[in-house]
Amino acid sequence: MRRLIPWGTRGPADSRAWFADPLVFACGLALFYGVIALAQRWLAPFVPGPEISLDPRMLPLYAGYSLLRMALAYVLSLGFALVYGYLAATRPRLERFMIPALDVLQSIPVLSFLPGVVLAMVALFPHREIGVELGSIVLIFTGQVWNLAFGFYSSVKSIPRDLEEAAYVCHFGRWQRFSRLVLPHAAIGLVWNSMMSVAGGWFFLMACEMFVLGSRDFRLPGLGSYLQTAASAGDMRHILWGLLVLVAVIVLLDLLIWRPLITWADRFKIEQVQAVTQPHAPVLELLRRSSAVAWFKRRVTGPIDARLLGWFPARTVLPAIVPTQPRGRLVRNRVVGAAFLALVAYAIFRAVLLLAQLSRADLLEIAAGTGATFVRVLIALVLGLAWTVPVGVHIGLSPRLARIAQPLAQVAASIPATALFPIVVVALARLGGGLDLAAVLLMLLGTQWYILFNVIAGAMTIPEDMKETVRVFRFRRIDRWRYLFLPAIFPHLVTGLVTAGGGAWNASIIAEYFHFGGQTLSTLGLGSSISHATDAGNFSLLLGATVAMAATVVTFNRLVWRRLYRLAEERFTLEG
Repeated sequence: MRRLIPWGTRGPADSRAWFADPLVFACGLALFYGVIALAQRWLAPFVPGPEISLDPRMLPLYAGYSLLRMALAYVLSLGFALVYGYLAATRPRLERFMIPALDVLQSIPVLSFLPGVVLAMVALFPHREIGVELGSIVLIFTGQVWNLAFGFYSSVKSIPRDLEEAAYVCHFGRWQRFSRLVLPHAAIGLVWNSMMSVAGGWFFLMACEMFVLGSRDFRLPGLGSYLQTAASAGDMRHILWGLLVLVAVIVLLDLLIWRPLITWADRFKIEQVQAVTQPHAPVLELLRRSSAVAWFKRRVTGPIDARLLGWFPARTVLPAIVPTQPRGRLVRNRVVGAAFLALVAYAIFRAVLLLAQLSRADLLEIAAGTGATFVRVLIALVLGLAWTVPVGVHIGLSPRLARIAQPLAQVAASIPATALFPIVVVALARLGGGLDLAAVLLMLLGTQWYILFNVIAGAMTIPEDMKETVRVFRFRRIDRWRYLFLPAIFPHLVTGLVTAGGGAWNASIIAEYFHFGGQTLSTLGLGSSISHATDAGNFSLLLGATVAMAATVVTFNRLVWRRLYRLAEERFTLEG
């Protein structure tokens, strides 16, 4: 049975356990205080366009606000991803509708969600800050959730058949199958995709905490609004201060959350030979020594698990005659379905009326912008794929290297593109690259990490006995890639490419249109059209550009990525 090396000395495990409970209690108290402080702000009267101070002493408070928004958005994203991905992977009838819907949703940029989400939240709470706060959280949610949902869906689809058969033979109920088979199999990919989703939330934080709708200015105190205010003023000194605090927050998250989760998820790797080197996290060892955590597991999570097992009992043989649905329930379902279709038809009708306001010049701009952004996205994907596959496999195969590279990659993936835009533009201006090349590089910053994190997750799931086999038979390097590495990471690689494509299209709204030093820098593209339409309050152009972007992404997904998903499911699933 696998045992982690104790932190510190190699004496008894309880020799240093005396400070575990006070530290756990202090962290819980700090979290509780942060939630209370944010709740007090939510209930405060609404103040349009509050001033964002550039005083560095305000950065700890702003970081706390942003961190709590990110945490709430992540909890929503994780819950949505687990439910949506599981239903799409296990219900073939629903899968035909849910996956195309997910394609459409992940192709819609954050700024396209912005008008409807913010205006709806403000209308619900017109006199309180909670409206704008909820709008910001939902916008962060839209930047996190699609990657998680696609990753979990792919993990459920790639469960080995022998494990599925074992669960069937053991008469697993729904909760047993989900908690004992699905979640453990998806644990490694879920952890790495969670890191990427949170990094994506930081990436779009500036757009989610400070936004303009026509003449209305909505902003919230936080790291994103601090960086946006400094960038708009062209203040490089305060941009660097904001980036420094952002990096510090990301490093702390890595030490306190992600590294313990990576170590914990390693126990679910499918293998028959134990690895020589195993991941190690001092924080996880500390939690294992805490009596408060043990009490929580015994008194809270254990009874909840037992209650769920009672609600979803073990599978039994279905009766020969399946009872028909009561007539009253059938009529109710039809009425609800008809009402839903009526709402969809009305929404389509209103959208068509809005699109009818587009001029010929607007249509030409959308068509040319679609082609320009599509080319930039393809270039960014190719550049990202070229280096992330070899580097990601190397990191995933080496736990020691992963401990060093993982926090560095997470920091790099989390830095907002708009904070780097001045540096990139100045550098390319000296090289003669221009704004077009800057837009490609900034898309690359929003694209390559999705591929890298998924490749690392795929490489970490390679069983140790397979790696031992290629070593024993002395496979050449090219044969290792051909027969082991590429087939093993292929399902994860496809997921990374799908989410990276959506990330590149989303990053176009920042890479192609930017405010800096009182000037507006832009280039031809759909992202530029969407950002300009948002600033001007031109909802017809905003809708038209968003529809064009969604249609392009969905078409490409159906023609390319969906076929690769089927190939991964049929040929590259690990079987016993």
